[in-house]
Amino acid sequence: MSARQHSTDGRALPADLHARFREAARNLPGVDRAVYDDAGRDPGDPVFGLGPEQAPIAFFGRDPGRDEVHVGVPFIGAGGKQLRRVLYQRHYHGELVTTEQALAAGRGYFWANTVPYKPVGNKAWSMRVKRQFQALVAELLLTCWQGRDVITLGREAFFWFGIGQSPALRQHLEHHWQTPTRFETTLSIDYTGPAGASRRFRLHPLPHPSPLNATWFKRFPGLLEARLRQLEAAH
Repeated sequence: MSARQHSTDGRALPADLHARFREAARNLPGVDRAVYDDAGRDPGDPVFGLGPEQAPIAFFGRDPGRDEVHVGVPFIGAGGKQLRRVLYQRHYHGELVTTEQALAAGRGYFWANTVPYKPVGNKAWSMRVKRQFQALVAELLLTCWQGRDVITLGREAFFWFGIGQSPALRQHLEHHWQTPTRFETTLSIDYTGPAGASRRFRLHPLPHPSPLNATWFKRFPGLLEARLRQLEAAH
C-alpha cells in the first residue's frame, strides 16, 4: 500500500508533487532500505501525514522512523505518540492506547517533515539532502496547507525554515533559538518558497519529543499543552 494512501484525513499528496518527490529520492544514499523492505513499502514513496488544507495548526518534524514507515504517516513512533497522547486527551478525554486512536488524535492538524524518508540509524539527514528536498517540502506547505501557525519539533525542524532564505531571516532564527524562552515564545517570519510564493508563518518551537531527549522528554507534554492553549486563545 502506498504511503500516499495514509494521510491523516485520507487526502493524498498531489500526483505531480508525489512524482517529483520520487524522482528526488531516486538513488538517495542513506535511505534505510531494510526497514522499507520489512514494511513492504516502496522507499521512493514519501511519508507525509498531510491533513485538512484549512487546518489551523501544522506540526513540522525531522524525518520518519521505523514505525512511521510501517504505518505510513509521521509522528506515530514513541516520540510521535508522546505528542499525539496530548492531542488525544484534549479531544477525547481518555488515555491513548492504540495506533488507531493515535491517528484519530491527529485529524484536524497538518503534518509534514523536513525530509520524508527514513535515514539509516535515524541520524539527521545532511544539509545537502535537506537542501535537495527543501523546495519540494516548501511547495507542499505553501500549496497543500493554508494555515500560518507551525509547531516545530526540535532544532532540525526549526532551522529548516532558514534553508534558502535570507541571512537576516536565518539570524532571526538563531537569535530566537538562543533565548531561554524559545519554547514559550513565537517567531513570525516571512517565508519565501519556490517561484516566489510566500506566506507569513508563525513558528512555535518545541523540543523534539523523542524518549532519547532526556532533557525535555518529560516536560514535552506540558510545553505542548501550553502552546495549544496559546493558539486557541489567539484563534
